[in-house]
Amino acid sequence: VQLQASGGGLVQAGESLRLSCVARRGTFSRFSRNAVAWCRQGSGYERDRVASIDREGLGTYADSVKGRFTVSRDDAKLTVYLQMNGLKPEDTGLYYCMMPAYNYWGQGTQVTVSS
Repeated sequence: VQLQASGGGLVQAGESLRLSCVARRGTFSRFSRNAVAWCRQGSGYERDRVASIDREGLGTYADSVKGRFTVSRDDAKLTVYLQMNGLKPEDTGLYYCMMPAYNYWGQGTQVTVSS
């Protein structure tokens, strides 16, 4: 499975973005049966998980984004979304989607939030 993230950009604090993660060269069964996570890499090298969604569609969130971010999936489109509302400067970073079960990582999409 190859994951491709998109939707990043430069926004002002308080605005919204929606990221998309599309699975390419993958199968519906492999994608739909596995969790997908969104991770953020800030100024350092660490990639912190901000949200994940299991195969039933249940989302979990880091405390820093609870109430502002919503993760969802459309298995028919092999796509996972991350709706980000009320963006803050500390949300700035390179956002990656990944499948924990296989340690597949997509390329990142940059989100920059200005104050």
